[in-house]
Amino acid sequence: MKGRNILIVDDNKLTRKILKDILENAGYGVLEAKDGEEALQIYRNKLPDMVILDIVMPGMNGFDLLRILRKEEENLMLPIILLTSQDNFEEKIKGLELGADDYLVKPFNDKELLFKVNNLFQRIEHNRMANPLTGLRGNIDIKEEIKRRIKENKPYAILYIDLDNFKSYNDYYGFLRGDNVIKLTAKILSDAVNLIGNERDFLGHIGGDDFVIITTPDKAEEMCKYIISRFDEEIKYLYDDEDRKRGYIETIGRTGEKMMFPLVSISIAIVTNEFRDFKNDLEISAVAAELKKKLKTMDGSCYLKDRRKG
Repeated sequence: MKGRNILIVDDNKLTRKILKDILENAGYGVLEAKDGEEALQIYRNKLPDMVILDIVMPGMNGFDLLRILRKEEENLMLPIILLTSQDNFEEKIKGLELGADDYLVKPFNDKELLFKVNNLFQRIEHNRMANPLTGLRGNIDIKEEIKRRIKENKPYAILYIDLDNFKSYNDYYGFLRGDNVIKLTAKILSDAVNLIGNERDFLGHIGGDDFVIITTPDKAEEMCKYIISRFDEEIKYLYDDEDRKRGYIETIGRTGEKMMFPLVSISIAIVTNEFRDFKNDLEISAVAAELKKKLKTMDGSCYLKDRRKG
């Protein structure tokens, strides 16, 4: 991955120099821009492999530039890291919602910077061999990661995520709009991991509307609350106005009866090794299946954690 070019966008000359020195010493090529306008020109001429972008700049700020870059389809997979001068949660959320992949709080150290840069490039490489719709790692990687966590014998929590009433949405609106629901879900899950999770957290796409997050027990429930809150707010806008206002879709069944389906909701089953040890991934999957069966009897978006002792 060394030898790739990274565009640094920051109005502070000293910050640019610090970033440049660290990245060049690590083997990366560096391009510099002092503002958003110059960054756009350099980007379109040089096509760097990554952008590290300060939020606060005169004229076109970092959010504006991020918005412009993400509007162009060819830039959707471009790795973008935001620089922020304060650990502001709302600012991070805004950046991630606009399409940033990660963020870095100033002042930073070289190890943290290089970890994020290297990790992001690795994720992009994985994505090229991953689910074509979401870019997330698939079943083989998920199984390997679960086996790795079991072998490490450190605290872990596995979140099994799926959607309710998704089939009725697909049947009603069609597969193209159904794909937008899957992509929205993947984005929300990715943001949850970036905002709340740990550096080693894992996000995978089993297939269809099924996803997995691997985190630690102390992060699991906070992550679930964030995912549910944001999903319930954003899914509404993937419905037509009339359906959104009444809160359900209405279809006619094969025998002519009227059928009503609620808006798509999200369910999360949490399996941890806090209360029991698991020997393999099949044991974990069995517990998750029990939780998911229970979740199907509950209305709306919800999560359920297994607290039984083995």
